[in-house]
Amino acid sequence: MTNSKRKILVTSALPYANGSIHLGHLVEYIQTDIWVRFQKLRGHECYYVCADDAHGTPIMLRAQKEGINPEKLIAHYQTEHQADFADFAIGFDNYHSTHSPENQYFSNLIYKGLSDGGHIERRTIRQFYDPIKEMFLPDRFIRGECPHCGAKDQYGDSCEVCSKTYNPTELKNPKSAVSGATPIEKESEHLFVNLSNFESLLREWTSSGSLQPEVLHKLNEWFKVGLQAWDISRNDPYFGFEIPDEPGKYFYVWLDAPIGYMASFKNLCDREHIDFDEFWGADSQAQLYHFIGKDIIYFHTLFWPAMLSGAGFRKPSAVFVHGFLTVDGQKMSKSRGTFINARTYLNHLEPEYLRYYFAAKLGNGVNDVDLNLDDFLQRVNADLVGKFVNIASRCARFITNGQLAPELANSTLYQDFIDEGDAIAEAYESRDYNKAVRDIMALAAQANQYIDEQKPWVLAKQEGKEAELQAVCSQGLNLFRVLMGYLAPILPLMVKQVEEFLAAPIAWQPEPLLAHTINPFKPLMTRVNKKQIDAMIEGSKESLATPPPKPPKAPVAADTIGYEDFSKIELRIARIVKAEHVEGAQKLLRLSLDVGEEKLRNVFAGIKDAYTPEDLTGRLTVMVANLAPRQMRFGVSEGMVLAAGPGKEDIFLLTPDEGAQPGMRIK
Repeated sequence: MTNSKRKILVTSALPYANGSIHLGHLVEYIQTDIWVRFQKLRGHECYYVCADDAHGTPIMLRAQKEGINPEKLIAHYQTEHQADFADFAIGFDNYHSTHSPENQYFSNLIYKGLSDGGHIERRTIRQFYDPIKEMFLPDRFIRGECPHCGAKDQYGDSCEVCSKTYNPTELKNPKSAVSGATPIEKESEHLFVNLSNFESLLREWTSSGSLQPEVLHKLNEWFKVGLQAWDISRNDPYFGFEIPDEPGKYFYVWLDAPIGYMASFKNLCDREHIDFDEFWGADSQAQLYHFIGKDIIYFHTLFWPAMLSGAGFRKPSAVFVHGFLTVDGQKMSKSRGTFINARTYLNHLEPEYLRYYFAAKLGNGVNDVDLNLDDFLQRVNADLVGKFVNIASRCARFITNGQLAPELANSTLYQDFIDEGDAIAEAYESRDYNKAVRDIMALAAQANQYIDEQKPWVLAKQEGKEAELQAVCSQGLNLFRVLMGYLAPILPLMVKQVEEFLAAPIAWQPEPLLAHTINPFKPLMTRVNKKQIDAMIEGSKESLATPPPKPPKAPVAADTIGYEDFSKIELRIARIVKAEHVEGAQKLLRLSLDVGEEKLRNVFAGIKDAYTPEDLTGRLTVMVANLAPRQMRFGVSEGMVLAAGPGKEDIFLLTPDEGAQPGMRIK
């Protein structure tokens, strides 16, 4: 293969800033990191950038639920994500966020390019609207009965039981997943990108060898159906970038998410004085590669190149698609403990076990990758420890005074190992990592066979064999160094240990170390113990599985009262006009209530653990209206709202049926 120096920019899909990294995510980041490290090892100018995908309704609602602003939520997950990636040795050159000035700049620029080119059109559509939260609902925040098979509690876009897709308005008995209210249909004007304008360009690009055959086959199916216009706007409230000159409208997250690749690279360019246009300009000769999962093909192979072309930027050189992760042949499961977070894995096992195992299973197709835990244990112990590390540990103890021999015992064998480098490089380049690993482990078996035949442990007991012993063991360590170079993209943490041990850099197809002084050998890797795997599975059950709710204690019956006593309590419907935090109060929220009077009532409620102010504003509830005013440290409370539940997070405000109005008496 040619090794002329290349300019390469590589990205992985952006993790959503709404949850933790798990092993399914790591299939992609490990696959990408191996490829990038290989390119750098071969001397190419290669950059690897990524960012947190930080916009959208789910983030807005999650922040509201936790009583924090979205900026604080995404900052938390960005810190967590970067720590997990670093501990798995994912070597980003830059990690950024889509909630950044660079991303807003490029989002506006690309939108303007599409608009000026006549690719934006306005349409009035009907959507489900939550009357309590006063917001349009994304498909995934609507639940109901499947219109095809009748399965209950299905999403608003597809059924997990019969796999049929549909419009949210087709759901039977729909409910808002945000408030539980029955949504209403409401008209709204949206902005669309007319994707059919780019059909000829996309057909040409997708057939140019930039995609895997399986992906191209899927795209051809979509071309036959016809490319649909793409809705790129969302209405307020929404966490994202407001569209220029469109007050109250925001860029849909899937518009600005892939733009995050450009934004992260621009952030790197400004810091490291790299020419941005060399990689993204329309005439760029650099290579641009995206690694993604098979669930986001449509966005990256149709929307993304159309957006770039419409705004005057270059298209990707290729998009590399991988499959999903299964564990022991099944979908990852929280109940079985096989939905494993990155941090849970790291609490029990070494990161390079997983890097090696994924490499040994990854090909260049779109097939799913199975993490078979028994095979994982056997392969790591047999290959990494038994075959590879074993070479160094068997030879190092016989090197006298740390001095390697002045010449190789078998230079032909060493050259054979060097000659295999080109085939291994081809496998890495084509992302056929399992072939690379097979070839490397075949060489490791040859190195062990050589050591077995030469029997250094026997030579060590024979007088006059000192020079031969040094030569044999020096040969073994030089073969080990060649193998470490071939495994370097997969095992970057071990590379540092081996460089310290051999007191020499690890390189691709290196010259042998002769008459060279090495350092004392330290164990490079220990075997995997099944107890570690079992503990990881149990840890995943504890951290991810939702414990079943405890059965409520039967309420103790209160003393009976007469009707006259009950009639003294004046219960009214109240609308929460405003809700706000109380400075210095740990449990209280201040509620401004409309109870049908000229003046709003001020009520302090100890419901802060269960509700945020945003959850409550506009909501109807029930209050005791004739309770004597109570002077509190934070002000006067003029009533009491009614709720059920034991307390803290488990508090449930009473809500009347639709049609009730503020001030109505409850009898």
